[in-house]
Amino acid sequence: MAKNMTLLWGSGSPPCWRVMIALEEKNLQGYNQKLLSFEKMEHKSQEVLDINPRGQLPSFKHGDLIVNESYAACFYLESRFKTEGNKLIPDNPAEQALMYQRMFEGLSFYDKLNGVIYYEWFVPEEERHESARKRNKETLVTELNLWEGYLKKLGSGSHLAGPSFSLADVTVFPTVAYLFRFGLSAERYPQLGEYYALLRERPSIKASWPPHWLEKPEEQHALKDI
Repeated sequence: MAKNMTLLWGSGSPPCWRVMIALEEKNLQGYNQKLLSFEKMEHKSQEVLDINPRGQLPSFKHGDLIVNESYAACFYLESRFKTEGNKLIPDNPAEQALMYQRMFEGLSFYDKLNGVIYYEWFVPEEERHESARKRNKETLVTELNLWEGYLKKLGSGSHLAGPSFSLADVTVFPTVAYLFRFGLSAERYPQLGEYYALLRERPSIKASWPPHWLEKPEEQHALKDI
């Protein structure tokens, strides 16, 4: 079933990781995959551009169908393979509504995280300002406190949309994992810390864990003061 699927991906990329978790959850192992290097600019290669003219990863193809945006690919996999693997959209209307809400809030969460982590990478040195760094960090703290509140309201041991693992977790967990990879304090953000500890042992997440994180498990420190 998965033999006519192709995924081009990069290690540690949350958008790539989302699709890989979804594939694992739907029991679609055995797909064709190729790990590419961002550092070597392999995501701009002709191989990628033939599937994804934006030159971005993930690049995902199922037969003749191309679905490159990570959220779209996750929705596609759940819709196309409803009866396979684990159900990722709850039947309960309240949980379903919350799932959609948290999924799309997750995009803002990811952007705010990137604003802190990648500021030094993407902004030329002569254009950097301490005020911008401070503003980015304050914006991320506000976002972190929102998610702390969401998880606290749901209670210990919950997933993002209720008791069941859903597409909200598929799409947002890689952002949460990135937070702790870059030094976020679980003591300072205990609800996110508990959620991270709960999901990191899930088989689909363990099976798709970024390989370079396994090779170099030490955390970074960009968020240690957040």
